[in-house]
Amino acid sequence: MSKASAIENILEVTNLSIAFGLSHVLQNLTFSLKSGESLGIVGESGSGKSITALSLMGLLPPGAIAANGAANLNLPNENTVNLIGLHADRHKRLRGKHLAMIFQEPMTSLNPSMRCGKQVEEAIAIHHKLSKKQLKGKCISLFNEVQIAEAEKVYKSYPFELSGGQKQRVMIAMALAGNPSILIADEPTTALDVTVQKEIIGLLNSIVEKRGMSLIFISHDLGVIAEVTNRILVLKDGELVEQGLTSQILLSPQHPYTQGLMACKPPLNKRPKVLPTVQQYLSGDNMTCIPEQNIDKENRRIYSNQPILNVDSINVEFITKRNFFGRTARSFKAVNNLSFNLFPNETLGLVGESGCGKTTLGRAILGLTPYVSGNILYKGSNIKSFSKTQMAQFRQDVQLIFQDPYSSLNPRLTVGEAIMEPIEFYGLTESKQARQKKAEALIERVSLPPNSFYRYPHEFSGGQRQRVGIARALAVNPKVLVCDEMVSALDVSVQAQILNLLNQIKKDFGLSYIFISHDLSVVKYMSNRILVMQEGNIVESGIADRVYASPSSEYTKRLISSIPGRNS
Repeated sequence: MSKASAIENILEVTNLSIAFGLSHVLQNLTFSLKSGESLGIVGESGSGKSITALSLMGLLPPGAIAANGAANLNLPNENTVNLIGLHADRHKRLRGKHLAMIFQEPMTSLNPSMRCGKQVEEAIAIHHKLSKKQLKGKCISLFNEVQIAEAEKVYKSYPFELSGGQKQRVMIAMALAGNPSILIADEPTTALDVTVQKEIIGLLNSIVEKRGMSLIFISHDLGVIAEVTNRILVLKDGELVEQGLTSQILLSPQHPYTQGLMACKPPLNKRPKVLPTVQQYLSGDNMTCIPEQNIDKENRRIYSNQPILNVDSINVEFITKRNFFGRTARSFKAVNNLSFNLFPNETLGLVGESGCGKTTLGRAILGLTPYVSGNILYKGSNIKSFSKTQMAQFRQDVQLIFQDPYSSLNPRLTVGEAIMEPIEFYGLTESKQARQKKAEALIERVSLPPNSFYRYPHEFSGGQRQRVGIARALAVNPKVLVCDEMVSALDVSVQAQILNLLNQIKKDFGLSYIFISHDLSVVKYMSNRILVMQEGNIVESGIADRVYASPSSEYTKRLISSIPGRNS
């Protein structure tokens, strides 16, 4: 029998309100969590999902206050504890033992200078008095429970030596160290590829069932929520707008906001002209789909031209070990003899799991990662033979938009300065006034607020920062954009806005895209053609709709079957 089984409701939240000064970010939230239940909290960024979790954990950011309400934690053989307004020392004693949390980004949650095993041992030692040998044994046991392959190796590894899925498993092991009654998972699968995401979801489901614990799973993706939870709360602007059984809400959502969240995700069986955002859906805009014959006509037009980029038999290797004399003793082939073309006005999708070589291939094309053999031709000329002037023009013509816009922007430069910097570097205008005028025009073009020019990156949301990245790439009048996982961390409504923006500027500026993503639904919606990569090889390629409708490789079939909520 689980330790929570004697209590019907392990958590009862009543009229919880959280405010930053006069601004309420959570208003009168009321819900309960049953013992052994998996509860989903879903909504856009800023809806109050994470604030709810942080308030329960006693980790509210500075300036946030619990303006009202209670969150009663009911524990067997103990008094009921109100988590709201609880003294910090008491809350600290509850964390880990009764409440534990898995955060969205494991890399920033783990100490980069400490081996993973030692970090988990620290969490174990807080709750259990064990010898050094027993601590290691408990840590290895937890690693095995969360299905970490080569547990001994991971125990000795630093976080940067692990994949995203492995790091998230380490975080889950750490959260389980105190055997908590309630596990809170805040967007734990957002940045993971679909197959790893499916593994983590399956792992959480098995742990909850095995331990008889309760789970609060936070996500912006109703497809993911469908795979994990029994019941859903839908939050909008800090208010609860709908709740009910997961199956009922997904089959028949009653609130327009919930319907809008479901409509934002790129559909797999059709291709809308424009993806509806939640606000557009709420305002009554209907989704118009592109007829299949129009898609075929567009593809025929694109592929009647000569390629703008030819990649011929590219190989990229990374040295993993050198001998005593500094010569290569062992290497890893990240990209294996790949060949493909990119055509003017085409969006070419690169899809595959983390580590398959997508990003490495993109960086090799840009000249940011050296390739050991093969050729890249731009407008018919081999870039290896480019003069310094020609290479400068190539770098101007082929631009990269990064996955994380915050780390790719200089926090000391205003948005205006960040956009003007490449304009000045390439000498595209004669005066600072002209550069500013162009930067302001680009800010308007990507639909940022008019006062964005003088603001800093930290003052913007994730979606707004991604718009800054797009504006900066457009500043040098490129011909090709390499988009590397640029919407993977955005909620579905913001993702729809960015995808719509990309499609519009592609049309307006006559651009070609190499669109890299692990999300097959997004790649299918954006792309004319898809290349499916596995372990450095292309295992399938073809027109996007045909690859999805009739995949030929088992690997592609596995990627498609792993799409969250596909069969819900």
